[in-house]
Amino acid sequence: MTEGVAIMARPLEGRTALITGANQGLGLAIARAYVEAGASVLMCARDARLLDHAREEIAALASPEQVVLARRADVSRQDDVEGLARVALSAFPHLQILVNNAGVYGPMGLVENVDWDSWVQAIEINLFGSILMCRALLPHFKSQRYGKIVQLSGGGATNPLPRISAYAASKAAVVRFAESLALEVKDDGIDVNAVAPGALNTRMMDQLIAAGPETVGQAFFEGMKRIADEGGTPLEKGAALTVFLASAASDGITGRVLSAVWDPWETLDQHRDDLNRTDVYTLRRIVPEDRGLSWGKK
Repeated sequence: MTEGVAIMARPLEGRTALITGANQGLGLAIARAYVEAGASVLMCARDARLLDHAREEIAALASPEQVVLARRADVSRQDDVEGLARVALSAFPHLQILVNNAGVYGPMGLVENVDWDSWVQAIEINLFGSILMCRALLPHFKSQRYGKIVQLSGGGATNPLPRISAYAASKAAVVRFAESLALEVKDDGIDVNAVAPGALNTRMMDQLIAAGPETVGQAFFEGMKRIADEGGTPLEKGAALTVFLASAASDGITGRVLSAVWDPWETLDQHRDDLNRTDVYTLRRIVPEDRGLSWGKK
């Protein structure tokens, strides 16, 4: 946990969260950080065996007052999502936090060559899954006039990723959805933000390396291989940012995409006024004037 978050030893004390994709990688790190910060959690993922092991690991960190639950669910299936929401609200009637972490890279290669069903499935999991989760829990958050929604984006949201187009398109859409939803619920006490956790050395990174340069492109492969060899961004960095965005310290900070690595999010609560009056940390179109060029002016 970062120094800024550690100022409050347990900033999520008494809070409850639903975390998707929580059986490994970043999702598991987020569940661990949330429990260490005082929260009770419901963890979900598609692989029930891994999920059971993950729940046992996280439950061992919990105090007697905390609850750690797990339920298998596929967030791309509406019936699974609705069932998951019912379980979450039954266990945690005052649920405050939703972390939409479940995600896949999808097929890798030239868009005209990849399997179309796999391309669509990546959109269904990464984008539709997070929207379905929001739809299922928004009535509850609105009724209690408080909620924290954390969307996981990534490099695909702010940079083109040739040969990984389903992932890139879905993550850009995730951020735009978060920005749009934040405006829809701005008067309901609900904060919606997206997190770019950095280049993580996880199972998904392993998939990129295994695909090879002929599939993902030589330059991208070399960059990812270097990051993997160096260890990548620690999972704890992204997890710590999600703790901040789930805590009372971030109340009123909404509609942003934040980098766990590059942005000074630990002190962001001191800049609410600047955020509210500007488009800092949002996705926007670049015009010639932004790059010192004059030919775009009328």
